[in-house]
Amino acid sequence: MSGAVLIAGAVGLIGAVSAMLYLRARQWINAALVLLAAAGLALLIAEPTMPGERAQASAPAPSSEPGIQLDFPRQLALGRTFSLTLKRSQPLASWRLQLLDENGSLLAQTSASGAEASVSWLPPVAEAMILQARVLDAAGKPLEQGPVPLDVQESAPLQVWGRFGAPSFDAQALNQLLLASGANLDWQLTLGKTVTRAETPRSAMATPELILIDAAHFESLAASARQALLAQVRQGVPLVVLAGNARDAGVWSRELQLPLAPQEPATLQPLPGLELSFAALRPSISERGAWRANATDRPWLWQRRWQHGRIVWLGLTDWHRHAISSPQLLGSWWQSVLDQAGLRQQREAQWVFPDAMPRAGERTVVCLRGGAGELAAEAPADRVRLQLQRRADRADDACAALWPRSAGWLVIAPEEGKLAAARMYVFGKDAWPQWQQAIKREAAVVQAADLARAVSQSAAASVPAWLLGLLFGLGALALWWRERR
Repeated sequence: MSGAVLIAGAVGLIGAVSAMLYLRARQWINAALVLLAAAGLALLIAEPTMPGERAQASAPAPSSEPGIQLDFPRQLALGRTFSLTLKRSQPLASWRLQLLDENGSLLAQTSASGAEASVSWLPPVAEAMILQARVLDAAGKPLEQGPVPLDVQESAPLQVWGRFGAPSFDAQALNQLLLASGANLDWQLTLGKTVTRAETPRSAMATPELILIDAAHFESLAASARQALLAQVRQGVPLVVLAGNARDAGVWSRELQLPLAPQEPATLQPLPGLELSFAALRPSISERGAWRANATDRPWLWQRRWQHGRIVWLGLTDWHRHAISSPQLLGSWWQSVLDQAGLRQQREAQWVFPDAMPRAGERTVVCLRGGAGELAAEAPADRVRLQLQRRADRADDACAALWPRSAGWLVIAPEEGKLAAARMYVFGKDAWPQWQQAIKREAAVVQAADLARAVSQSAAASVPAWLLGLLFGLGALALWWRERR
C-alpha cells in the first residue's frame, strides 16, 4: 500500500473522529460538513494511485515452472509441407524433437540446442490423422510426448495461365512442378517465329487464378496485347514474371514503371541447399516507389499492387537444376513465391478454430468465415446444435461456443449448403500437460491486462479531481463560516 493511500486513510479517520465530536455536541450540520470535507480530501489524495495498485495486484507473478508451446497448422492442403515448431520455456543444451505417425514410426526428427526446434514433413495422402510429437533429452530419454492432429484436405486445382516467349529449362521444370501438384494448365511456349508448343487445360478455365509469363513474352507483345494482359491483373489475378530472360529495360520502365539495371553474376540460397542465380537485370528502385522488396529475406522478389491485383518480378534463375535432386525443397520454395504473390483461391466460406488447444470438458469456439446459420456438430459422445453469431472481436467471422465432452475428432457441418464438413480435434485432459499450463498462464496474463485496462478506463471516467477539490473546499469553508457565527 502506498504512502498516499495511508495519508488518505488518516484524513478519513480524522474526519470521522471530528464528526463524532460534533455529534456529541448535537451539531448535526457541522458533523455532515466535516465528513463532506474529509471525504473530498481523502478521495483527492487516493484517486491517482489506487486504480494502478489494483491493476498491479491482479497481474500474475512470472512462473518458474517448465512449459512448452507448440505451433502447427490444424488443416493443410495436400501438397503443402507440414511444419511443427516446439518452444521450451527452459532451454536445454542438447535435445531432439521427433514426429511420429499413428503407428509410432518415425517421420522426421531434428536435433536442437536451446529453446526451439522445428520438423517438417510432406503428407502423402489427404486424410485426418493424429500424429505424435516426442521430445528426447541427450541420452534419448523421453521428456514429453503428445498428439498432433492434422487434417490434410484435397484442394481445388489451381487454374494457371502460362505464356513464355523463349524455351528454357526453368519453365519446363515449373511446368512439371505444377502438373505434379494437380494444377489445371493453359500453357503456351514459343519455340521460334512460327512454332509454338501449346498445352490445353484438361478442364474449362473461365478465369485463371494465376498468370505466369517470362520477360521475353511480355517484351514481344504488342501494346494492345500488353494492355489486355494488365487488364486481367487489374481485376485481381496475380501476375508472376520470370525475369531470367529480360533484355529490353525500356519496356519495363514505360509499361510498369520498373527501372532495370545490369548486375554482376551472383548466386544465393533462398532456402538451405537451394542455390539459385540472380537474373541479369535487377530493379533499381527508390524506397518511395510503388515497387517493394524485402532486402533482408527476399532481395530477389519485387512486387507492386496493380489495382485489385499484384505483379511479382522474380529475379532468380536456374531452379531447374534442383528439380530432380531436391524436388520437395524446390516445391516449398515455389509455394513461398506464390504465397508472396498474394495467391488466394476463392472460397465461399472457411472454417476457423481460434483456440490453440481445445480440451474435453472445457469451453471452445468454432467460427465460420464468410457464412452463417445453423450447424450440427457430431462426435461419438457429442450431439449438439450450434447457432453462429457475429462477434465484435472477429468482424469477419460468425462463431459459436461449445463444450465437447470427449477427446477425438469433432465433425462439424452446416445443416444446408455446399460447404464441406470440418474436423476439429479435441485434446484429452491429460494431453501435453506443460503446454496446457503455458496456455493457462498466457490466458491469465491476458485477463490481467484486460482488467488493468478496464480499471484504467474506469479511473479515467471517475469523479474529476477538480470536483473532489471543490467538494473539500466548500465543506471546509462552510464549516469555518458556521464556527465564526
